[in-house]
Amino acid sequence: YNITLTIDADLQKAAWEAVQGKAGSVVVMDPRNGEVLAMISSPSFDPNLFYEGISEEEWNLLQSNPFAPLSNKAISGQYPPGSTYKLIVAAAALEEGIITPETKIFCNGFFTLGNRTYRCWRKGGHGSVNLRQAMIGSCDVYFYTVGKMLGVDKIAEYAKRFGLGELASIDLPNEKQGLIPTKEWKMKKKKEAWQMGETISISIGQGYNLVTTLQLANAFGAFANGGTLWQPYLVRHIHSHDGKIYKEFSSAKRGELKLSANTIEILNDALKGVVNDPGGTGQNAKLSGIEVCGKTGTSQVMGLPQDEKARRRKILGTFQKDHALFACYAPAKNPEIAVAVILENAGGGGAVAAPVARKILSAYFEIKKKNKNKPSETVAHHQ
Repeated sequence: YNITLTIDADLQKAAWEAVQGKAGSVVVMDPRNGEVLAMISSPSFDPNLFYEGISEEEWNLLQSNPFAPLSNKAISGQYPPGSTYKLIVAAAALEEGIITPETKIFCNGFFTLGNRTYRCWRKGGHGSVNLRQAMIGSCDVYFYTVGKMLGVDKIAEYAKRFGLGELASIDLPNEKQGLIPTKEWKMKKKKEAWQMGETISISIGQGYNLVTTLQLANAFGAFANGGTLWQPYLVRHIHSHDGKIYKEFSSAKRGELKLSANTIEILNDALKGVVNDPGGTGQNAKLSGIEVCGKTGTSQVMGLPQDEKARRRKILGTFQKDHALFACYAPAKNPEIAVAVILENAGGGGAVAAPVARKILSAYFEIKKKNKNKPSETVAHHQ
């Protein structure tokens, strides 16, 4: 039997080139049906090595590589979602009536809880910001404040609706489910009560939170399509050599976000601002003529000292540097592509992950234009 995949060969190649050998993963999906259009796990390996039996030396090299080329990071790498998680926290806060789009919160660069200080990524603070401004500038203090008002269990309830912390059930082995913490989870796992400081951390996608790149693409895809969470899939059909279809696969609905049209409209506009407004953290994903909506994220791998001088002195090793994240969809109206990029220990999401997403989006729309201009019988491009 032969199999036909949902993967677009040209888009897969473009995504691979966009990653440029950085460690991490990319998932590109069609938010209208759950089809996976491209999937990258980097670094990779040559599967031909296994064709006639791999040598011990080559096997040991692959096994001992600290960048884990043998694991499919797109479905089994688990990472803190960083500020991409602010979409979920914002959706929960609007739906629960905790805030309105006009609610302003003052950010002076830090948030204090008891004797602990939680910093905003912008040292001097963002000043007084409403929801849209907080999303565009990715203000941490705004989301610390909102997260504290929501509480861990309410945030978790919405995160689960977005499919985070649960298997997406893609047609591939070894998928991991990530983690969305709750009070009950902590008591069961660590035999300790949940602390308010932990809610502050998870409000910006840090703390115990873990997601996969596939989950992130699927979550933003569900938001993009107006609220349907699809089961992602890779195999379109299985057929015999003479072309007879043996088995066909199609979209399966996994759940619904259950967000009001108003909440979706408000946040869609905010995500559009992240990429297209002056001062937006995702400007590196901007395309001319096509409105991209997205959210940057930078997730800490290692906690830093409270003391400012000690923070400056701390030199991080390769595997202790921040992960760079970017999740997006386009066009803003009637989206047809969702992309999630997570690059390991690579730095800021806006600086590093957003340009990768831009190259992939650009390739997608180029391929689409090319296919439009082809004679109709050659348009069957997915293979």
